[in-house]
Amino acid sequence: MIWDLVYQTTLRLLDVFNVVVLTYFVVLNIGYFITGLFAFYSLRKYVGRLRSLDIEDLLGSAGMPPITLVAPAFNEEPTCVESARSLLTLKYGDFEVLFVNDGSKDGTLNRMIESFDLVPTFRLPTGQIGTKPIREIYRSRSHPKLWVIDKENGGKADTLNAGLNYCRTPLFCGMDADSLLEREALTRIVRPFVEDARTVAAGGIIRIVNGCTVNEGTVSNVKLPDELVPRFQVLEYLRAFLAGRMGWHEMEATLIISGAFGVFRRDLVVEVGGYATDTVGEDMELVVRLHRHCRERKIPYTIGFVPDPVAWTECPTTLKVLGRQRDRWQRGLIETLWRHRVMLFNPRYGRVGMVAYPYFVFLEMLAPVVEVFGYFTFFVALALGRVSPIFATAFLGVAIGLGIGLSFTAVALEEIGFRRYPKRSDLYRLIGLAIAENLGYRQMTTWWRLRGTFNVLKKTKSWGRMERKGFGPTAPPSTATPPANGPAAG
Repeated sequence: MIWDLVYQTTLRLLDVFNVVVLTYFVVLNIGYFITGLFAFYSLRKYVGRLRSLDIEDLLGSAGMPPITLVAPAFNEEPTCVESARSLLTLKYGDFEVLFVNDGSKDGTLNRMIESFDLVPTFRLPTGQIGTKPIREIYRSRSHPKLWVIDKENGGKADTLNAGLNYCRTPLFCGMDADSLLEREALTRIVRPFVEDARTVAAGGIIRIVNGCTVNEGTVSNVKLPDELVPRFQVLEYLRAFLAGRMGWHEMEATLIISGAFGVFRRDLVVEVGGYATDTVGEDMELVVRLHRHCRERKIPYTIGFVPDPVAWTECPTTLKVLGRQRDRWQRGLIETLWRHRVMLFNPRYGRVGMVAYPYFVFLEMLAPVVEVFGYFTFFVALALGRVSPIFATAFLGVAIGLGIGLSFTAVALEEIGFRRYPKRSDLYRLIGLAIAENLGYRQMTTWWRLRGTFNVLKKTKSWGRMERKGFGPTAPPSTATPPANGPAAG
């Protein structure tokens, strides 16, 4: 009798939980749909503005502020030279590159020394943010804009802070040493700072370089990767940036600027203490801290996203490495949201606290927990005959069907706005990927994020090893010094 009661109660709880999960999926996809609508509106407006934008006029403008690119590197031997070369060929008036070697254990430093004729040089620090000791500072004799700072290993945030300590310009660009910037990327991403004095930070779009042809640090032929795992990531990046961050930008509630490409006001970042070294999500944490700092001190500010300044990055090619990356991303998200939890539903922080923060807590941070257990209880209930055909159709339609629709939206935004993949066959492949990713790939990423959630509870702090294969086919290295507005990079 008691066991029968327990059994019946369990079945009822199972039914209730499945309804809760279905409701969650509905709310989640409504959130995606709303941000997608804002993204459509924002992108159409932005593309319209691009028609009247003359990059050459901007490049010749005396109002473009000096900027320093800070590129932290750890074991980036396969990509460091091509990446540095792409930075040196940027079309921008006044900039310099601080390549910061974080105690690499491979040949990163030696490759840089040999490729750019580096010699030890004194450089006066401009900041006092605490970092691991600096071993040596080098400057290139063939490329005077390039400086290399060699330091003891301290992690990415510590390395970025070391670069900040030697930055002399009002703006700095935080990026990855394995990224390639297009030649006009810096000009486009700095434009918001020129147009609106309130701008304190701006992020650009990240695209996958796997499968593309790279010559002299320039992406010369854009195409989808040959391997399936990187192809899925192309779709994910389009969805995250064009359908996600574009929408949050329009709502003036940007919470994330990718660590691979973002520009900041140096004085404000130094004022808030630089990058946090006790989290693996230092890029998001800095943006949230800037929001909090400006709101609490009533500083007029804006933080935005610019969809066309492109940074090309090498993505993981194996499920093992990809799993480590997504685990780390989830840990960084949770650490940041927990650290600044005072902002949740707090009107003091405006739409960031009332809209964006709750969204990321309930519809991003908790999503893997709800999804994994939701799928589990759904199939248990299905096996026990507790799921009607109507409910099963609704559950799978919302959980999978609407996700496919969101991916279609991202592909449509890409076609409307930029069409970086010119081959019609690549467009068809992206549409196919939008369907195929739901047949195992999406579930794996959800599992990795759930693992990251548990690893936060275990206080795991490691980054995990990211293997690099390099940028693929490249032309022989050039020994010529590029002019300030030299060859295209991207």
